[in-house]
Amino acid sequence: MPSTSIHKTEYDPERNVLSVWLVASGKCYQFEDVPPETFAEFQAAFAKGRFFNGHIRNHFRYRLVGPAVD
Repeated sequence: MPSTSIHKTEYDPERNVLSVWLVASGKCYQFEDVPPETFAEFQAAFAKGRFFNGHIRNHFRYRLVGPAVD
């Protein structure tokens, strides 16, 4: 998943929670109630950061959960 703005993502299909680690801040955010279709579109998007900003950020409730991990 090469991206200049997103370090890593994880998706929990049982809880519909998307975890996103951002490159610039090094922080991890969990987005709630993200449908599997939205996650699939995110994974397939050529520009991950653009998709994230246009379809996930400010569209789903989220919480800060911690720093980036490898």
